[in-house]
Amino acid sequence: MNVDFIQNDLPFLPPVSIVVPVYNGEADVPELISYLQHQTYPTEKAEYLVVDNNSRDRTVERLKSIDLRADFPLRILSQTEIQSSYAARNTGIRAARSSIIAFTDADCRPEPTWLQNLVQPFQNPEVGLVAGEIIALGPQTLLEHYAQQNKTLSQTHTLAHPFCPYGQTANLAVRREAFTKVGMFRPYLTTGGDADMCWRILRQTDWTLEFAENAIVKHRHRSTWKELYKQWRRYGESNRYLHELHGVALQPDKPVSDTVRSMGRWVVKELPVNLAKWSLGNGSMAEVLSSPISLYTSRARSIGQRESQLPDIAREIEWLPPM
Repeated sequence: MNVDFIQNDLPFLPPVSIVVPVYNGEADVPELISYLQHQTYPTEKAEYLVVDNNSRDRTVERLKSIDLRADFPLRILSQTEIQSSYAARNTGIRAARSSIIAFTDADCRPEPTWLQNLVQPFQNPEVGLVAGEIIALGPQTLLEHYAQQNKTLSQTHTLAHPFCPYGQTANLAVRREAFTKVGMFRPYLTTGGDADMCWRILRQTDWTLEFAENAIVKHRHRSTWKELYKQWRRYGESNRYLHELHGVALQPDKPVSDTVRSMGRWVVKELPVNLAKWSLGNGSMAEVLSSPISLYTSRARSIGQRESQLPDIAREIEWLPPM
């Protein structure tokens, strides 16, 4: 944080709108709202906008039945026309009353100081976006431990993107004015919309992106092979879409010979060593199986990248008029 922009000793607590898209989240929303109610941020400075995206379960009923503090500023909105988390976020942006808009997801659990830490970099008027950190939420299964071990969702990966840094919408804040300059999310895009939106702001304006490492959101990792495959296939689809929208280089497909060599190296070199460590209590099964799991996720991403095609309608951008 640049101390030149601190005008006095008063805390920096600007009005903030928090937007959360939800689809079939009846199991998640009670705990999410509990975490949001425990934010240290003053309630009179915040509004929480939960946008139901045409859920087929009891999400809305659960939201309306949650026991809220009398001063907790929750608003329940609806986006039923377009089935996309980005369209739901746009609904929240349009309804937001604040000049800073923060985003998280229904399956995230923000720590109490999340919002307060997330907004601090905005003291610098040159900052247009702030990304907070995303860490694992209590891993239980083998695949959850693997994701934690590899920091799968950490913003450090996206902030180091070779084309242009970006923040994931599980933990991101944006100046509302930025959406009036470059447009909101592409409502028909199904993946890659956070990168697309961040890149439009960073490449078309003079605003910068800052990383608030102490603004922490915990996220549940995928626990089954099916969920893991879908996650990494979607990453491949995102690669394809961002290639078509921004000219980002595609991930090269690994030849079968490379996969065979990698598996051979794992069997001959890595497996005996990691099994020995695990048997002595100095390692985990996620470490033992790390290489084959990585090959599995790499394969899923390659398939998603190769088989996907950006629909023409997904190029559309929704625009936000100035306040």
